[in-house]
Amino acid sequence: MEITVENGSGTRLDAWLAGRLPELSRSRIQELIREHYIRRNGSPAKPRDSVATGDLIQIDLPEAVPAQAQAEEIPLRILHEDEDLIVIDKDHGMVVHPAAGNPDGTLVNALLHHCQGKLSGIGGVERPGIVHRLDKDTSGCLVVAKSDQAHRSLVDQFSGRITRKQYLAVVQGKPGESSGTVFTHIARHPGNRMKMAVVTPPAGKASITDYRILVTDPSTDSTLVLCDLHTGRTHQIRVHMLHLGCPLIGDPIYAKPARQKAQPGRMMLHAWKLAFDHPTDGRRMSFEAAIPPEYTPWLQCLHEPLS
Repeated sequence: MEITVENGSGTRLDAWLAGRLPELSRSRIQELIREHYIRRNGSPAKPRDSVATGDLIQIDLPEAVPAQAQAEEIPLRILHEDEDLIVIDKDHGMVVHPAAGNPDGTLVNALLHHCQGKLSGIGGVERPGIVHRLDKDTSGCLVVAKSDQAHRSLVDQFSGRITRKQYLAVVQGKPGESSGTVFTHIARHPGNRMKMAVVTPPAGKASITDYRILVTDPSTDSTLVLCDLHTGRTHQIRVHMLHLGCPLIGDPIYAKPARQKAQPGRMMLHAWKLAFDHPTDGRRMSFEAAIPPEYTPWLQCLHEPLS
């Protein structure tokens, strides 16, 4: 893969690539640069090298190596599967890929067993097939790539906003407007590395969420909200709802669940609908994850069925 820098601004090479290769973490990019899989103008590069207009960045991704994660027989709710991809309805409480503190029992462990190792290797040994993520406490639709071609196509669709992602969130209180768009920049919180925060541009990355109030429950001071994501930043809905003064019900990081009147026993964020173009034939595909039973009190208050 070759990329010509069109607008060089002295940005560090690893940071510049992280903005154009969202399927790779910045640490993974740094590792690839150090191992000379990424070159600038034909020469070995360093992560801190700056890019300039006209630079030619050459990327040779190494062949995938056997995943370090172990295959585990864990039940999965499969919404669709073919030779190129698999769409999962993820349970809340399930971690997507192994990390410190969660070496097993993850979605990746389950997929390695179900797919018998046939997953895209672009994401590295710890994240085979993973195109996008859902937080541990978020449930719902998640697509996984089984081939590198599918992985690249899906990542391009997510970054190019070709996908459609709709979430159901239950928040504390009620947003001031019945619908609207939250457009902010989001970055890592300066004082707490576990959190993200709204920051002043040019810091952070542009983040856009459309929202619409579906129903309010005055008895628990809570509101069911439909969110459309136009970007996919870490904790985006959680941060944007907090920005509106309405943290998610059950959110262990951005709210104080013990003080909330509604007590569903989980964080109330569900990736309800997901749509994208199939990587091979281009047909539009749409999926819907069954709404969890914890949402029933709010659904019963709707004047018409949710569709």
